[in-house]
Amino acid sequence: MCIRDRYPAPAGLRGANPSGIPSSAVLPLAELLFACDERELHLDAVDLLAKHADSLSVRDLPVLERILATKSWWDTVDLIASSAVGSIVLGDSTGQGAKVMDTWIASPNLWIRRSAIIHQLKFKKATDEERLLRYVRRCMHEREFFITKAIGWALRQHARLQPLVVQEFVREHEEALASLSKREALKHCGSVSKAKAARRPTAASKAAPSSAGASAKKRTKR
Repeated sequence: MCIRDRYPAPAGLRGANPSGIPSSAVLPLAELLFACDERELHLDAVDLLAKHADSLSVRDLPVLERILATKSWWDTVDLIASSAVGSIVLGDSTGQGAKVMDTWIASPNLWIRRSAIIHQLKFKKATDEERLLRYVRRCMHEREFFITKAIGWALRQHARLQPLVVQEFVREHEEALASLSKREALKHCGSVSKAKAARRPTAASKAAPSSAGASAKKRTKR
């Protein structure tokens, strides 16, 4: 049932303050918004889920999976995966959320696989590197655009903190990874490497005394 069928003139949630919405109503309201045909209401639902991600739990993942599989626009999928799903998995101390992601990465639905690949985008230092690379290995032979792009995106994000890990991974799997995945993954690695090289003293700079030091030595000899 669309929210329009339940409420004659629903106000858009975008830009509004939804702080008065009970935690228990967040997911049902999002489902009602997604039941409508209007894309604007779908984006309202995504905003709602993102703002109240801390009220969601592992038990809500099946509903989110259904939304991701049936309302599969790349922008809504990406926002739900990186905000709502990611928040659930990161905040879950039981490990059940990670186990659900292990089932998602094996899903026949490409949007569910994409969600599993990118759900750690905002984890930063909390990223489970082993899981990330394992998911990439599982899907790196695919040539579906939305999967190859997700792989590159996830690796690129991880490269911000672990550029050498990503560089080595791409080198090791160069033949298997799609060109798009490799290009995206290494996008920031070059600048990181150059910055490190710029900070590293060269043999010439170590050997050559500074002009001030050389002048001081000449004055001492005099």
